[in-house]
Amino acid sequence: MSEIIKLEPENYWKTWNVGSNPELAQRFYEELLSGNRVTFVYVEDGEYVGEGSLVFDEGDPDYTIAGQRIYLSRMIVKWECRNHGIGGEILDYLVEYAKNLGYIEISLGVDIDNVGARWLYERRGFTSTIFVGEDKDGKYVKLLKRLGDA
Repeated sequence: MSEIIKLEPENYWKTWNVGSNPELAQRFYEELLSGNRVTFVYVEDGEYVGEGSLVFDEGDPDYTIAGQRIYLSRMIVKWECRNHGIGGEILDYLVEYAKNLGYIEISLGVDIDNVGARWLYERRGFTSTIFVGEDKDGKYVKLLKRLGDA
């Protein structure tokens, strides 16, 4: 049995991937506590195998504009569970959740060389490129989807 559930802060440290970057994990946890982030996990047979978050204020107008644009953050599926449609289910869920909150746009950032993720995002309507850049982790692109097109 599988389902997508809202991650409560007390269960945050139970997710499988928080140890890979402790500083980032702590930041995400604090955002979850403050209400600036809402995270949903894909649960399969009682195990967390995927997750995705929406962030209300990222401090970057490419990513968030109050009441208009919300940021899709940290969409990830366990390596061994990829290519089974889980990422698409999480993405569709987050897009619908954002629409129900009244947002008209959703943005995300993805590494240019992450071909699988980019293919999924573009297939799901993230077709407007709003920025191409590079940071310490490499080249990336910021993509935008108008939710009226969902």
